[in-house]
Amino acid sequence: MNKVQVNINELENNIILMGAIGELCKNRFAYLYLRGTLKAQIENSIIKIPLNEEKSSVMLEKISSMLKKYGFEAEHAEEAEKIILDFYEEEDKFNLFSKKALEIRNNNCEHEEFKAFIEVLSKNINNRSLYELQLLSAYHLAFSQNACNFSVPGAGKTSIVYGAYAYLKNLDLNDNKKIDRILIIGPLSSFGPWEQEYEECFGTRTTTKRLISSLKKQDKIDYLYSNNTSEITLISYASVATVCDALIWFLKNNKVMVVLDEAHKIKNTSGGQSADAVLKLAPFCKSRVILTGTPSPNGYDDLYNLFKFIWPSKNVMGFQINQLKDMSSKPNDVRVSRLISSIAPYFIRIKKSDLNLPSVKIHSPIEVEMGEFQQRIYDLIEKKYIESIIENKEDDLNDKFKKQLVAAKMIRLMQAATNPTLLRMPLKEFLYDEDLSIDLLKNFDDTDLLKQILDYKDNEIPAKFIEVKKLVDSIISDGGKVVIWASFVKNIHDLKLYLENNGIKCQELYGAIPVEQEDMNSDNDTLTREKIVRDFQKENSEFKVIIANPFAVAESISLHKSCHNAIYLERTFNAAHYMQSKDRIHRYGLKAGIETNYYYILSKDSIDEIIHERLNLKERRMTEIMESMPIPLFDNVSEDLGDADVKAMIKDYVRRTKKI
Repeated sequence: MNKVQVNINELENNIILMGAIGELCKNRFAYLYLRGTLKAQIENSIIKIPLNEEKSSVMLEKISSMLKKYGFEAEHAEEAEKIILDFYEEEDKFNLFSKKALEIRNNNCEHEEFKAFIEVLSKNINNRSLYELQLLSAYHLAFSQNACNFSVPGAGKTSIVYGAYAYLKNLDLNDNKKIDRILIIGPLSSFGPWEQEYEECFGTRTTTKRLISSLKKQDKIDYLYSNNTSEITLISYASVATVCDALIWFLKNNKVMVVLDEAHKIKNTSGGQSADAVLKLAPFCKSRVILTGTPSPNGYDDLYNLFKFIWPSKNVMGFQINQLKDMSSKPNDVRVSRLISSIAPYFIRIKKSDLNLPSVKIHSPIEVEMGEFQQRIYDLIEKKYIESIIENKEDDLNDKFKKQLVAAKMIRLMQAATNPTLLRMPLKEFLYDEDLSIDLLKNFDDTDLLKQILDYKDNEIPAKFIEVKKLVDSIISDGGKVVIWASFVKNIHDLKLYLENNGIKCQELYGAIPVEQEDMNSDNDTLTREKIVRDFQKENSEFKVIIANPFAVAESISLHKSCHNAIYLERTFNAAHYMQSKDRIHRYGLKAGIETNYYYILSKDSIDEIIHERLNLKERRMTEIMESMPIPLFDNVSEDLGDADVKAMIKDYVRRTKKI
């Protein structure tokens, strides 16, 4: 067997391969691995492999495995041999650790250790009692220090983290697992809830610092390098790259638990700036936490960066990105069960059914007759659009342009079904690809129709607005509050104006409303989403109605403590956004006996009815997936507009108009 000598050159920070180099490079696969994966520099009789940020033990193991795979014998120099032996000893310890983590995950805890953990929590978390699965999840995280929590929205993931933090913070000063600070990396909308939850868990406020856009870059850097940092530091994913070196210094010089909230935002494995910056922090964290209810919405490759962050020096998944992508297209692939088994010790998932939430009341859809002008506009547009789809076979969504064209037509029908005034607005505000955005109304040769659209606002109040006002009046008269969900921003504005003209004070939550403020107790008069939500939660709030856009505020905002009613003015075919919006008022923390109400306003004989049917179907499928699979893989179940959605629309149109 050909032999290859393996040694370490500490001065040049690389690994040296000598011996049967010529024979090794003749092996095409070995050569590609050396040059592509290991970034090796190949000379006549020597190969130099840079260590970069990779641990020498990990690199040596990779090289040894590669040599063995392609029929070569590795001869390690004394120093390299010692590193390899230490590596295997470390692996044995990690395997034992992983087995215990799996036992805890499966609720087979060592009684005395778990009892001691609960005692620490009972002394330190004064204002909050964690339910059984929260306790188990917090204990699992405290034991492992590095773990993922894939629980559904509303399961109390923030409380779980604070439970683990309370235990690790109160360890002896000399304990290697002790931490004393938390760095939260998450969407801006999560900052307030993290600060508020700390106060609700511990019964006291703590020092916090938001590294937000209004702060100068140098001020952020000075803070991270200072000796007077807060117990909680909060930063957005977009900001990490701008102060990455300072964050690394901060992590090296403090005992920090780093939490990635809504961690699916780092799933990009193709060199995304935010993902790359966050992964650079991983080796320097004392504790690493991943929080997301949607770990793999598109495929198992979405998991890659999550577990790379949790264990940066371990390949706990056992698969590469291309393999994970391939497995995603083959749900019955035997490798999937191997993947789940490999990562099982390092994640916990609480399902919706585990929460034992009070039941919800899904009210029958309220079908409203469109007004005379709206009906005329809708019928003409529907006839032209649906018949053109049938004629041109544009329901074949494999073609990008056809898919965009059909999406544009569906958006116009949604707008017409609620408020034809929206038809005057350019489609580029609603389509992702502006190059394909088309003003479909230019194709109309009906001057009377175009005039009706232009004059609609002066002729008629949308029927849905009138029905919403009736519902809101009823809810408020019973002492309730309500969130109204609308897909189009102009409808948010128009509905707010209509309700306030009728004496109902409202606030808006959508993308243009700023998220951040200096801190949660800031007296700044700037109206932010955080301030709106906080004021809405107050018992004596001046307004009882929020009109919100699910695309902008369906994450990290909780309304369940004061609001138990949701009205859907309109919806799209996107089931993920719809389900997330429902979770804003139906989540852990609801008192027993509280009834959560969902109301749906539909324009009769319109696209609204098809959207309602399709969302019910998608929701059932997504719920089944979430309840049955340890790692939900939604694939195309939650997409905005699928081929089946368009076909359902065509079928309904044919049924109503008796077209063949």
